[in-house]
Amino acid sequence: MAHVRKDSPNGQKGKISYNTSIVNGIVELAINQVEGAFPLSGKNKGIKLDFDKEGIIADIDVKVQFGYNVPALAFRIQQAVKDNIETMTNYKVAKVDVHVRDVLFEGDAAI
Repeated sequence: MAHVRKDSPNGQKGKISYNTSIVNGIVELAINQVEGAFPLSGKNKGIKLDFDKEGIIADIDVKVQFGYNVPALAFRIQQAVKDNIETMTNYKVAKVDVHVRDVLFEGDAAI
């Protein structure tokens, strides 16, 4: 489980805890927001997160739809993951590595 400490504006102190599966869900949501990109299926959906003192290191496997520019698509995935995690959790993201594991063609199930 990942933890982040946040002080409330009225002076109360407390701890906010995020289960790792919550952050995985945020990453999956970010991938689904990028047109032409799809998370892998399975238990962890191709998402591996390491919580480092410098920030989260995300290692993500994705499928892409044929016809998209892969480097541009990977960059959009990196930006979406970084923005979603930092906006929704107050964590910092140190690095996002994107690995394209499959290309989906017209008629494939995930399209």
